[in-house]
Amino acid sequence: MKYIFFLFSFSTLAQQSIEVSFVKKTKLNIETLIGIDNFETRYYVTNNELLKSEKGIVLSTYSNIQLGHITSANTFNPLKIVVFYKAFNTVVILDNRLSEMFKLDFNTIQPFKDITHLTTGIDNTIWLFNQTTQQLENYDYKANVTRIKALPIQSEVIDLKSNYNFSWLLTKDYLYSYNYVGSLLSKIKNTGFTKLIQTNGNLILQKENQLFYLPKDTEVFLELKIPKLLIKQFFVTNETVYIYDDEFLYQYRLKIN
Repeated sequence: MKYIFFLFSFSTLAQQSIEVSFVKKTKLNIETLIGIDNFETRYYVTNNELLKSEKGIVLSTYSNIQLGHITSANTFNPLKIVVFYKAFNTVVILDNRLSEMFKLDFNTIQPFKDITHLTTGIDNTIWLFNQTTQQLENYDYKANVTRIKALPIQSEVIDLKSNYNFSWLLTKDYLYSYNYVGSLLSKIKNTGFTKLIQTNGNLILQKENQLFYLPKDTEVFLELKIPKLLIKQFFVTNETVYIYDDEFLYQYRLKIN
């Protein structure tokens, strides 16, 4: 096993970039692309309304103008979509038809939490960054209890992503990774990354208009050889990279050895 890991590490170090192959380019006129699933169902925001569409046909919509502008939405689990309204410190959980299941007003929940970032967790939980305590927390919204608190972070938080087993916190200074019980697994210097996406435990990070691939269990960033584009949003589904430049949606296939 050590020998296999050594070979993997050596080959990763030797490979400084990852090639991609162009798939297609589609005209797209929306405000903010939220996500694309395995069936190419699109989730996006236009006029402060969250929409779900397939093949250009809108299937469902959700809006709540009383809560202000949508700060973020997470569609990692399409059965429990997490929508965050930062101005009102409120989270809404939607089902796959974009119908409201839970609404969490953290201004009224004790102890008080001032949330800056959040993402989906396992079961009935969400991962959130509490600015009041400067801690990453795993919060059970059905039981109204914080299951896990990581150690405080003394750095500006930029992004937060998770899957069912791990979470990643990108700050101005470092990229932190945690397991499902909140134990710190790694701490990597941030050299200018501003956004991250996870795909099967691997990460893709954005630095200006470049994307970099970080394989799981390594600290080696590999540049994706994508033509120069304006990257407004990007997503990864089944090794397909989607890039939205505010006018077109580009698809590229990763060529990972």
